Amino acid sequence: MERIIDGNALVYADGAFNTPNGKTAHGLVRFTERYRVLGVIDRTYAGRDAGEVLDGKPNGIPVFDSLEGAMNKLGTRALSYFVIGLAPDGGRLPPEGRQAVMEALGHGLNVDSGLHDFLYKDPDIARLAKEKGCQLRDIRRTPEREDLHFFSGKIEAVRCLKVAILGTDSAIGKRTTAWLLVHGFREAGLKAEMVGTGQTAWLQGAKYSMIMDSCINDFVSGEIEHAVHEAWANEHPDLIVIEGQGSLMNPAYPGGFEILAAGRPDFVILQHAPKRLEYDGFPGYPLHPLPHQIQAIELISGRKVIAVTINHEGMEPGEIGPACEAVTAQTGLPAFDVLAHGPGALTALVKKYLR
Repeated sequence: MERIIDGNALVYADGAFNTPNGKTAHGLVRFTERYRVLGVIDRTYAGRDAGEVLDGKPNGIPVFDSLEGAMNKLGTRALSYFVIGLAPDGGRLPPEGRQAVMEALGHGLNVDSGLHDFLYKDPDIARLAKEKGCQLRDIRRTPEREDLHFFSGKIEAVRCLKVAILGTDSAIGKRTTAWLLVHGFREAGLKAEMVGTGQTAWLQGAKYSMIMDSCINDFVSGEIEHAVHEAWANEHPDLIVIEGQGSLMNPAYPGGFEILAAGRPDFVILQHAPKRLEYDGFPGYPLHPLPHQIQAIELISGRKVIAVTINHEGMEPGEIGPACEAVTAQTGLPAFDVLAHGPGALTALVKKYLR
């Protein structure tokens, strides 16, 4: 049975859908338990199916050119939420996005945003939301300090298998691979939980989440530990999959250290885009070679990288298989494209490590 936490939603990604700056929208189009996504706003792909645009697989989610166009087609009563699906560098809301938020509030829609520009701080947006009785949720808003957790060592009590999905770069598909592995385990009749570390995982309905890049640094490790421990204590899963952030050596998003130190995964799966030569958004900063990134992870954590998962950006379908073979030849590790081919083979590999 379909499980929807909040209600029907329209996802705003104008000018960003099917680009790295639309990764939040992409996640919601592929999967979310928080909303029932009824449409995406992006004039570039208006009139097309969002799933077909993104993955070549229609999923019944239409793309509209504007909020008005969506409302005319779907009807005012059909929608409850307007979700910002943008994920630009720096997390800033562009002027046209702000205008779209005002329009959505004018129609009485609640607005959810995972950007660093907080809607509640914009006096015009806050005033209109109050007038219309709409809710504003700024997902990256830092929790009150009394609600945060400091690292305690309770992670050592977690007895199930823990796997972290790290990446060789940012915006490379770590979260998508994490969800697909969770779903692969569940389809195999096993219990798996996702620990989200970014705003999109929360928007997708990850029950155990923390937003790493908006958390006060002293509490990042404690919040990761707490999320993992809560997932284990409450759900008793066979597997916990921890979503990675950035990459160890990305110049702007050097994520992963805290996940390795505080989440203490038993093993790591590394997401990689073979066609990507430079760090996302930073021309002139060449991606560190894949073997070097694997060595860095294993040296820092003392944990083995057991597989490489492929992001097939820039590839034709016929290139995926040879790319996986090339990665295996280069690293000695099995390589999978779980988005293109499903999580079955990766699930079977990870199942071998179950306690």
